[in-house]
Amino acid sequence: MDALVNLMTRRSIRRFTAEPVAPEAVETLLRAAMAAPSAGNAQPWHFVTITDRAVLAQLPDIQPHTRMMLAAPLAIAVCADVTLEKHEGFWVADCSAATQNILLAAHALGLGAVWCGLHPRTLWSEGVARLLGLPHHVVPLSIVAVGHPLEAKEPADRFRRERVHDERW
Repeated sequence: MDALVNLMTRRSIRRFTAEPVAPEAVETLLRAAMAAPSAGNAQPWHFVTITDRAVLAQLPDIQPHTRMMLAAPLAIAVCADVTLEKHEGFWVADCSAATQNILLAAHALGLGAVWCGLHPRTLWSEGVARLLGLPHHVVPLSIVAVGHPLEAKEPADRFRRERVHDERW
């Protein structure tokens, strides 16, 4: 798929078939995530792949906007080892770029995905950290539901010229 077509047609998918995501596709998603830029090339990310139905079923109790996890065959938690940072606080941008790469790679592979935020909501990030057994120096930024889409969404043109300021505000 052409890169610009991929960018312009990717949509958040929240309904999935029960078909599992192939291990090769999971590796491709993770390779795409790790191809993201990071401040000082620190690459502070770690990823937790989740296919266990019992674990996926607990996520909506922690983060209420993750109900799609009840049907998603896969979730990927995008986390940062803050001890790996070269520039304090930039782990958020680094892991956000990795999350976006997962979404774009999923779309390119014909999969559906949706970004569910955790950080900066302390209750959500700490709850997921406990659920996944993360070490104290690893913070979850997001969790991405991934699967074969059970819904199709038309591209959305979100360009707003009034939000663009040339040279100065």
